[in-house]
Amino acid sequence: MPTSDGSTKGAGAVALGLVPGLAVQELGWGDDVDDALREQVMDAIDADLLYEATEAVDVVLLWWRDSDGDVADGLVDALTDLSPTGYIWLLTPKVGRTDYVDPTDLAEGALTAGLSVANPASVSANWQAQKLVRPRAGRR
Repeated sequence: MPTSDGSTKGAGAVALGLVPGLAVQELGWGDDVDDALREQVMDAIDADLLYEATEAVDVVLLWWRDSDGDVADGLVDALTDLSPTGYIWLLTPKVGRTDYVDPTDLAEGALTAGLSVANPASVSANWQAQKLVRPRAGRR
């Protein structure tokens, strides 16, 4: 949504549907992440991102690059602190960017981790997001 100056400040976090009060854990942070998107997320949830959770979290933001290895392993690790009704936003470099992750690998990784691929979101110039959820039968 454009601001008064025509920019789309906060558009990435808006696309993720994050609201105040959500406990959001961040995994896979690196020097290449989109710091503006991270700030937007913290503004949207009105809190800091969690790195080590002491209780179940509502959302996991997982930054993943092709060089990080098997995406299924990363997704399984991301499930550790996720509440039964929570979901994962898997953030990967966009097509043509360094460490781009092939969509087939994402789909296979999600299936292996027991997750369903939900809606994608365009969140920044260099990163795309894919929402991953537990299948309905597995949620309580």
